[in-house]
Amino acid sequence: MGRLADSAPIRVFLVDDHVVVRRGMRAFFEMHDDIEILGEAVDGQAAVEQLAVLAAQDHLPDVLLMDLVMPRLDGVTATKAIKRLYPDVEVVALTSFSEAERVSAALQAGAAGYLLKDAEADEVVAAVRAARRGEVHLDPVVARKLTSTLVAPAHTATALTPRERQILVLVAQGRSNRDIASTLLISERTARTHVSNVLGKLGLASRTQAALWAVREGLVPEA
Repeated sequence: MGRLADSAPIRVFLVDDHVVVRRGMRAFFEMHDDIEILGEAVDGQAAVEQLAVLAAQDHLPDVLLMDLVMPRLDGVTATKAIKRLYPDVEVVALTSFSEAERVSAALQAGAAGYLLKDAEADEVVAAVRAARRGEVHLDPVVARKLTSTLVAPAHTATALTPRERQILVLVAQGRSNRDIASTLLISERTARTHVSNVLGKLGLASRTQAALWAVREGLVPEA
């Protein structure tokens, strides 16, 4: 498979307490030459420890796939620690449908997106690439469950300017700041400022939460 044009491989780190899951993910990632498996850990505690070693070598992963239910240190707590220490590392949560409520906590902790554990291999690869580009990845099955329980923000979409509503819709479509800038013919810095303003006005913590909220409010259709 061809490498993404003019880009280094996406460095991926796997965190799951089931060795079969890690082996399976490693196997299909190795079929893509734009993805490099940087390492793996058996639980959240081991992940934090191993990332400290990689940070000292200035070789942190771009994307970390994080199981949410693990011994010693669970995925939510580990995500919070990792995002505090290494904010540029994007975390994609791995969950089962029955654990969907944990996804809300993972998003609050800083996860960029989430996948069901039974997702097709191509979807997992797409989610990793999206996270590396700074885009939101919402599994549609989990999204529907989450939007029904999402806490309403302090303000409604009426608090947004027309341009901010445009921005919110594009965020909900999974667009990166670069894509938003290109679509609206504005600078990437201006797009980033608009996204920050939208999150602030709606009292939301992340692009992923904003995307879920936009779906629930009917601003964009469910996937």
